[in-house]
Amino acid sequence: MSVFQSHRSGRRRFALVAYFLCALSIGFALPAAWNAATGSPSPSSTPDDPCSRPAPGSAVPEPEDLRSENGVLKLDLTIRNHQEPDGSSRYCYLLPDGSQSPTLRVHPGDLLVLHLKNELTELEPALTDAAQRDGGPMCTTKPKSSDPCSSGAMTAISTNLHFHGLTLPPVCHQDDVLKTSIQPTNGAFEYRFQIPPDEAPGLYWYHPHIHGFSAKQVSGGASGALIVEGLERANPVVAGLPERVLIIRDQTLLNPDAPPSTSGPAVPTIAVDRDGDTANTGTGTGRPARDLSVNFVAVPYPDYPPASIAMKPGERQLWRVLNASAITYVDLALMYQRAPQQLGIVAIDGVPINAASSGTPRISGFNHISVPPGARVEFIVTAPPSGGTAQLVSLAVDTGQGGENDPGRVLAAISTSPDAAEPRSILPAEHEPLPAPTLAWLGSVEPVRERKLYFSEELDDPNDPNSPTRFFITLDGQDPKSFDPNSDVPDIVVRQGDVEDWIIENRTNELHAFHIHQIHFQLMDWLGAPVNEAFLRDTINVPYYNGRSEKFPSVRLRMDFRDPNSVGTFLYHCHLLEHEDGGMMGTVRVEPPTKENSVSTLRLGRDR
Repeated sequence: MSVFQSHRSGRRRFALVAYFLCALSIGFALPAAWNAATGSPSPSSTPDDPCSRPAPGSAVPEPEDLRSENGVLKLDLTIRNHQEPDGSSRYCYLLPDGSQSPTLRVHPGDLLVLHLKNELTELEPALTDAAQRDGGPMCTTKPKSSDPCSSGAMTAISTNLHFHGLTLPPVCHQDDVLKTSIQPTNGAFEYRFQIPPDEAPGLYWYHPHIHGFSAKQVSGGASGALIVEGLERANPVVAGLPERVLIIRDQTLLNPDAPPSTSGPAVPTIAVDRDGDTANTGTGTGRPARDLSVNFVAVPYPDYPPASIAMKPGERQLWRVLNASAITYVDLALMYQRAPQQLGIVAIDGVPINAASSGTPRISGFNHISVPPGARVEFIVTAPPSGGTAQLVSLAVDTGQGGENDPGRVLAAISTSPDAAEPRSILPAEHEPLPAPTLAWLGSVEPVRERKLYFSEELDDPNDPNSPTRFFITLDGQDPKSFDPNSDVPDIVVRQGDVEDWIIENRTNELHAFHIHQIHFQLMDWLGAPVNEAFLRDTINVPYYNGRSEKFPSVRLRMDFRDPNSVGTFLYHCHLLEHEDGGMMGTVRVEPPTKENSVSTLRLGRDR
């Protein structure tokens, strides 16, 4: 079975942790007035609802495109929040004209200057059922200083930005999330950095990363895409194709008390796990833990009215799909009359699948692909013939005994018409190939050492099965401990220029998604079986333990610390943000190179 097809397992709703917050507030409520039937850009904010959303069943809108000019992209962005009548919370990134979550388009070597203004407000206490599902009271860490670069504050109204997947230095004003914390009392905070000249062309994204509150803000809608242009230079098969950016987000159920649709198979009585989420039914059906949306068009339980996408008959498009969900896995498939179609996959996590031999045309065909929270996939879609229809679906995901329910559901209905509007963006037809790599392909480099880490969980009170859960990621041989945001002692120390193998083991009965900042890695084996992938990743599922096998499931990852931009301290964690907020996170410090390994400190070439 393909690794693309086998990354499927579980997760559980985040719970209170012993020494700090760790509850979740999420959700989009159904907007009353906006209709995106024309496929127009995302709605503008209003004084009454700064984070307005399209109505379910609307055409999928395209996010606003912001493109660099003369090597520079400058923008002003504001983050705001809003509480809905049912008590759920929305969060949004706004441009000065009120449009939401723009797609940032840059080229390798470009300068990005982003001024972020924090206008978050304290929302009313949660009083309704929906608000209670958003989570319990939150603990806070007060600012250590008024300087956002050293504040370290973690509160419900603190924020910052993480540029997921980019190989940026983990320093203030670039991609530090350990100490950088922006308060509403601060002025606009400037992010200023150069896109690395050799950054792999593909799909990246930006989102807040305030420990203890990441899930709350991301589930509320605080996320957007960032594209490093030039994919056609890495893989000419996409040259000249129209491209469509699709962001899948999860949110509080709009209809939490509705019974399952009678049109589907019978399912067990709805069960709730100890953290308050819908438990895995094991059937692939039933009430989900969360609703999903496509570019903010909600697809709500129980009837799942799909968003709509119009294409010209037989047209080929490049779809760039981001799973910006806080906790929900998706397993994407394209169905024509219930028959799965081949997805022409060209990139994963911002890295072309031909990265081992850049410029060589290559497409990997699979009829479905698992995309964990935080991951991205880029693939070629061919529209049905005239009069035909298709569906973009998420297949049911087996989340494990301890996971939440992720049933199968249709996300978007695809119709064809000769008059269908083209996406706004089209990849260049004329292009020059990317330069040859300057370093050896990662998979061919012998690691200097091997480490084993493992995911684990435990009840806050072992004698109370309903007590909150603590989440850990631990270096083998050490005692499990939740992430301590006040500690300056790294969990792992490596040397820039080194390559290491990390074995990530899952000792829990639910899936976890391993993610590391600043670098990418290569999957070397999956459950002990060798894997030969010609691309790199930054996020990967680690299968759950079934309680019967002699060994815990694991993956082996070849970690690439050769990039000079990796020097500094940054994070690795489970990208189920409830788990991350709950303590399933650690730090790695990359020290400057020694004389012995300085030969490896050249900027990473096109082997990324």
